[in-house]
Amino acid sequence: MIDAVETTWRRLSPRMLVIHPFQEVVRAAPALLGLLVAGSGSGGQGHLWSLAGVGLMVVLGMLRWFTTTYRITPEHVQVRRGLLTRKVLTVPRDRVRTVDVTSHVLHRVLGLARVEVGTGTSERRHEGRLKLDALSAAEAARLRVELLHRSPAAPAAASPTASTTMSPTASPAGPPTGSTPAAETELARMRPEWVRYGPFTMSGLVTVGVVAGFVSRLVSEGNVDIGSVGPVQETWRWFSGMSLPLEIATVVLVLVVFVSVASTLGYVLAFGNFRLTRHAEGTLHVTRGLLTTRATTIDERRLRGIEVSEPLLLRAVRGARLSAVTTGLRAAQGAQRGGSLLLPPAPRGDAVSVARLVLPRVPGAPSAPSASSASSASSASSVSEASPVTADLTAHGPAALRRRFTRAYGVHALVLAVLLALWWWAGLPSWTWLTAAALLPLTALLAADRYRSLGHALTSGYLVTRWGSLARRRVALECDGVIGWNVERSFFQRRARLATLTATTAAGKQGYQVRDVDLGEALRLATACTPGLLDPFLVEAEVPALSANSM
Repeated sequence: MIDAVETTWRRLSPRMLVIHPFQEVVRAAPALLGLLVAGSGSGGQGHLWSLAGVGLMVVLGMLRWFTTTYRITPEHVQVRRGLLTRKVLTVPRDRVRTVDVTSHVLHRVLGLARVEVGTGTSERRHEGRLKLDALSAAEAARLRVELLHRSPAAPAAASPTASTTMSPTASPAGPPTGSTPAAETELARMRPEWVRYGPFTMSGLVTVGVVAGFVSRLVSEGNVDIGSVGPVQETWRWFSGMSLPLEIATVVLVLVVFVSVASTLGYVLAFGNFRLTRHAEGTLHVTRGLLTTRATTIDERRLRGIEVSEPLLLRAVRGARLSAVTTGLRAAQGAQRGGSLLLPPAPRGDAVSVARLVLPRVPGAPSAPSASSASSASSASSVSEASPVTADLTAHGPAALRRRFTRAYGVHALVLAVLLALWWWAGLPSWTWLTAAALLPLTALLAADRYRSLGHALTSGYLVTRWGSLARRRVALECDGVIGWNVERSFFQRRARLATLTATTAAGKQGYQVRDVDLGEALRLATACTPGLLDPFLVEAEVPALSANSM
């Protein structure tokens, strides 16, 4: 463990002198290639310019080791860096929310790891992140334990039977460095059958873009006539001999196969060896990755809820992924790239089971106001003891249904009108507006699905809201984590007597909406979730006429 009082500034591992120059050269590769081309065109000295550029990048990479130091005190974590402009980043120990330990392939070969400390404020600015790249693997694990495993008390751990249910075929595995077998409970582990959900994540589309961009850049920089390549000519001649429908079907088939394979490969590389554990010190620990390993530790005291995400393709095969709603995580960067992921795409039943294990019980859950027995039975403010992950949700009524169809058909009609105008005056092919007209039933199905996704509830001290169709999301937000409310009403919402209620919080995306809900229900929901918070803005006789900007 780190000494109680540490005042000396320490350097990063000397082995980073191998990593940082390599990273700088890779980062500057396009510029170095440009120097090579420019030098060759101006006198044949392109290789000298490139060598000079590589040397400069190596020097800059080495300077990062000489100019970066850090220290851990009982009150602060400090990082000092910079040569001409010296910067000292100081983070109070009590502001530490998460600790990420990442090891890329080169890091693992050299026994190093990159440590990134997450706080509630530093994640919003790239230059404010407290990052140590790189430390020895043992030192990184020691820092993670010291910064987050401070409290001897632990929340109620999951039962052994629940853990066994989540990973019935898992073999016992050693805990992460810095912990002991008795100090952790396994909540979930990667299972081979989860790989079948990889093709439905569509992450391979990114690979398609990267490969296309790389090939285009290579052809452009090398002045290569790709059409003169023999295999390309033969393939194009074979492809050109097809009919138009067959050409379209071939392109779609090749794209689907490539994206599916790339998505599956990316899934295995990103989530291989996935493991979620709860430690007795009050933290959740996530480890994942084959080539690049990543370990994220989340302080459960900062956990404010969970999000179950079901994109359309993943929902079609009964899959879902689970993320944490907590302070100090990069939710804006995506659940898979940021540290909020608690379970990769997996069977929805497994996601629900893990979510129930992760969510703590909230003592003293707020009670909803009961103006009458009938309204209490139909109101989302009625509190039950059901789990927030599986509790039945209150539908949003016929007004919300009409609004979903009106918006869907309104947008579709506008697009169809534009295509008709272009066909009439600009000679656009007729198949464009005919296709748009044929897709009207699909628009109806989308509107109906968006309405079925709407719902909300208040149960066991959590506000639960669900929305979305292409990406359906269900969020359970702890009422104690709500710091304010926004009630918004557009012109069309006012005519339909609807409102969008937004619960603001310091965790996750900082705001979660209950969309197109009756205004009176929205106010009852907010009042029941945070008793007394809206009292200065509410007058009992004027509740139905409350302004849209009550907060």
